Amino acid sequence: MQHSEVPPDTVGVDLVDGGVVVAYTDGREVFYRGVPERVEAPHRTAPGKQTHVLVTDSTETRGVLVYVNEHRTDDEILDSSGVGRVVLDEGETATLFPGVTVHGGSLRARVTLERDLVDGRVFVFEEDQFEERSYELV
Repeated sequence: MQHSEVPPDTVGVDLVDGGVVVAYTDGREVFYRGVPERVEAPHRTAPGKQTHVLVTDSTETRGVLVYVNEHRTDDEILDSSGVGRVVLDEGETATLFPGVTVHGGSLRARVTLERDLVDGRVFVFEEDQFEERSYELV
């Protein structure tokens, strides 16, 4: 099945002691476990991980969530949830939010940040069936 790019909608965000809660536009929630590790931008993801990028607004209660090179979720599910998706080939780039750019690679992505253009926070979540990692770009 071919998956297309899907523009994100605004989702709810709750930064809690044990991680980050994202409230989808369809009422469902996802919990990204663990306090995100603060890392310097740009950030290069681990090979072969699913990558999700969350950019919050200045209130840290709303944001946009984008899946990078994710190929399992149907377009209709993403549309109803408010989650966006970008699909990048090697060497391609996409602006996820003004000041936040992702660069595609065969197994990894690189997320760059222009801090002066982003008034909220930027989180990168990486996961597979074995582990979850959370980062905050600074």
